[in-house]
Amino acid sequence: MHPIVVGISGGSGAIYGVRILEVLQKLGIDTHLVITQHGLATLRYETDYTAKDLRKLATVTHPVRDIGAAIASGSFLTQGMIVAPCSVKTLSGIVNSYGDNLLIRAADVTLKEKRKLVLMVREVPLHLGHLRLLTAAAEIGATIFPPLPAFYAHPKTVEDIVAYSVGRVLDQFGIDTGIPRWTGQKKAEQSCADLQ
Repeated sequence: MHPIVVGISGGSGAIYGVRILEVLQKLGIDTHLVITQHGLATLRYETDYTAKDLRKLATVTHPVRDIGAAIASGSFLTQGMIVAPCSVKTLSGIVNSYGDNLLIRAADVTLKEKRKLVLMVREVPLHLGHLRLLTAAAEIGATIFPPLPAFYAHPKTVEDIVAYSVGRVLDQFGIDTGIPRWTGQKKAEQSCADLQ
């Protein structure tokens, strides 16, 4: 099985990238990691993880300035790429093919090779410029995947919410992590009947 590229940029939610790496490592799926300087700063601010910890989770790590890395070429085969989280700055770089760092270049390669690119975009509220970038990203082939909770899964902790979003993102690659799934509306209809 080809590896999955994981990019971590500077938006809030570095834990999503960390959990994706942990799950894929546990499943024996190789990963190539690239993290921006802002991504590292956010990781330190929001979590207890360090760059060294991430290197242990990824199969291969690449410096963000190494434009000559394997993942910068379409001839290097991957299943695709996840950017988790994806800041609006990174989104803009991807949409405009402004490959001034390896994360954006790898995403651009993923798109040009028609591979799966999932962007866990983190920004609210969204102004019209953000919405136009999101539309443009979808038009060129990216999957827009804001990490939004699904309350039908009855999360009890923040970790439950993170795990669910990670599971749904990995669904995009045909990887089942055993997350709770919607099984129909019968229970919901029964609950509504109780209110009448």
